[in-house]
Amino acid sequence: MDAQPQPMLEAEKGSSLGQDAWRRLRQNRAAVGGGGVLIVMLFLCVITPWMAPYSYEAQNLELGSVAPRQAHWLGTDQLGRDLLTRILYGGRVSFMVGFAATAVSLLIGVTYGALAGFLGGRTDSVMMRVVDILYTLPFTILVIILMVYLGRNLVLLFLAIGAVEWLTMARIVRGQVMSLRKKEFIEAAVVLGYSRRRILFRHLIPNSLGPIIVYCTLTIPQVMLLEAFLSFLGLGVQAPMSSWGLLIKEGVETMEDFPWLVVFPSIVLSLTLFSLNFLGDGLRDALDPRAGKD
Repeated sequence: MDAQPQPMLEAEKGSSLGQDAWRRLRQNRAAVGGGGVLIVMLFLCVITPWMAPYSYEAQNLELGSVAPRQAHWLGTDQLGRDLLTRILYGGRVSFMVGFAATAVSLLIGVTYGALAGFLGGRTDSVMMRVVDILYTLPFTILVIILMVYLGRNLVLLFLAIGAVEWLTMARIVRGQVMSLRKKEFIEAAVVLGYSRRRILFRHLIPNSLGPIIVYCTLTIPQVMLLEAFLSFLGLGVQAPMSSWGLLIKEGVETMEDFPWLVVFPSIVLSLTLFSLNFLGDGLRDALDPRAGKD
């Protein structure tokens, strides 16, 4: 009798590193919740100019400051301006400062750290000693000096904050590049005669994107908190524009009589910062190559 053919075993379908990271991220409820809150917050801030029933600078002195009611869900300030509208417009500014300043720090930190880690030797030592020296400077005071000297301009605010937030990014990227430059695929690129620029920007930096993305999600809340602090001191966004820090500053001045003016902006800012940190922690765990498959 002829032997019966054995059924072929179906090969197990593999998954990419990105798919594994996405699966681990979805299993992190805190990170998913934080990401959902951020998406909703960003969506509301983006559509505010088209959906808000009031202008962020429209005053109603006869109305004055009133508690939350049907016409004004979060109440109004002392000038009769709708607080919900000003919070959403303030969110546009706060998110803009957070993303733009983080982009500036990302550009400087990634380039500087990648060069230091790739070149190594004495060049790396000198570049990192510069970073160590800059770490000793009081950054908040430095930003305040820059804002006072250069003027209270929103673009300058992006640059001033981003220019002092790049140091940790540089150290992270340097460590990643130093761990990657002795790998086989980098040595193969050198043997093939690729230029240093191509190796750096086409191989080393792209393979360091995991830690870079994670640190960006943790830098954004730091930048937003610094902007809120500067606005609280009167060095950030200027009226009639609003940011969450400026709204908290205005609310603190009248919190005994009108507590909702400081409570609602503080809740929104805190919720956003917590969400960003939860998302950053989730991305760190998801992108950790040592986590492996469950």
